Amino acid sequence: MAEETCSTTLAKRSFPPLYVSSGDVAQDKLAFFHILERLKTQKRTGWVDHKVPGSESISDHMYRMAILAMCTSDPTLDVSKCVMMALVHDLAEAQVGDIAPREGIPKAEKRRLEAEAMHNFVHEMLHDSPPAQRFMDLWNEYEAGESNEAKFVKDLDRFEMASQAFEYEKNHGMQTLQPFFDSSLPFLRHPEVQEWGKALLAEREREKGTREGQPEST
Repeated sequence: MAEETCSTTLAKRSFPPLYVSSGDVAQDKLAFFHILERLKTQKRTGWVDHKVPGSESISDHMYRMAILAMCTSDPTLDVSKCVMMALVHDLAEAQVGDIAPREGIPKAEKRRLEAEAMHNFVHEMLHDSPPAQRFMDLWNEYEAGESNEAKFVKDLDRFEMASQAFEYEKNHGMQTLQPFFDSSLPFLRHPEVQEWGKALLAEREREKGTREGQPEST
C-alpha cells in the first residue's frame, strides 16, 4: 500500500528527463549552466502551498544562506567550505524540484532521486571533472550531517527559513506560517545561530505587539 501511494505521488510530480551526455564536453557543461536557471525560477514549495505572494526561489534561499555563512564569527569553522556548501546543498532540486513532506514521498526515495540528479550533473554534464567532484563532495558532506560545517549549514537552512517566514508575516500579513518556526528554530544547535534565532523571535514578538497595538482601520 505504501509503495502504491508513493508511486501515485511520483506520478503527480513530473520530473524532467535526466540529461544524456552529448559527448561534447563544452556542450555538456553549458547544459549544466542552463539547468541552474531552474533554481532561479522554481519557487520553494512550502511558500507556494501557503499562497505567499511573490515567494522566493530555491536560489534565493541558498544565496542568503551563503551570506549568513560569511557572517559567522566561529573561528573553528571553514567558512569558505560553509559558503560553498550553502550554495550546493539544494543543487539537486534543479532536477527534482523542492519536494515537500505533504507530497508523501518517503525520505529514502527523496534521497535517491536527489542522489540520482547529482550523479547526472557530475557524470553526464561535468564528466567527473575536479569541479564536479567538489560539488559531489560538498553535497554528500551536507547530507551526511556529521562535520561541524555540515551541522552549521543545516542550522543556517533552518534559520534562513524562519527569517523568511517572519518577513512574509511582516510584509504580507501572513498568519499561517507558525509551522515554519516550529520546525526550525527549536532545532538550532550552533550557539551563534541560536543567538540569531533568539533575536529573530524577539523581533517577531515586538512586531506582533506593534500590530496588535495599532487601531483597526475603518
